[in-house]
Amino acid sequence: MGWTFKLHGGIATALGTAMLVLAALTWLPGSLPMSGSGWLMPVIVVLLFPIFMSAWVRMFLTRADRHSVWMAFRCLSIKVQLGLATLAMAGVTMLIVSMAAECNLQSAEGKDGRYFAFDTTPDARGTVEITQSQYETVLENDQRSMFAIPGLLLISAAYAVLTSGEIRRADRGLVPSRP
Repeated sequence: MGWTFKLHGGIATALGTAMLVLAALTWLPGSLPMSGSGWLMPVIVVLLFPIFMSAWVRMFLTRADRHSVWMAFRCLSIKVQLGLATLAMAGVTMLIVSMAAECNLQSAEGKDGRYFAFDTTPDARGTVEITQSQYETVLENDQRSMFAIPGLLLISAAYAVLTSGEIRRADRGLVPSRP
């Protein structure tokens, strides 16, 4: 596998891990210090989009079927396989637990000492006033999703780019290098 594939996969894995760690930190008491800043989500999107799209373009250019992709993944070292699988399962678990705990409230905000959230209940859609404890719960759930979803997308990008690198190596008939 070429060094560009390793670098691309490493960056995607590192950023995905960071996002999943931030998502896990939302279960600690209090809110994350950077959660209220307006620059965080644009930075995540700016980092996520090119990494994710270029990984899937690389995968598409291999023109491999699902079986070949799975076999290429199996050719990766066991540490890489376990690492990617563990990160993916952690992200999926966080999302499932977060979605199961949600109580139809989203987008919490505070104004003049009062707290509001958007209620997504089918019968009563709209902004409703909530208590401070509900506000903190909704804020943590929103933060968890805000970090876990990009984290999972980055982990899937790492999977795509590393397996496409293995497919490309196999197509060229190169012997895998051992560190």
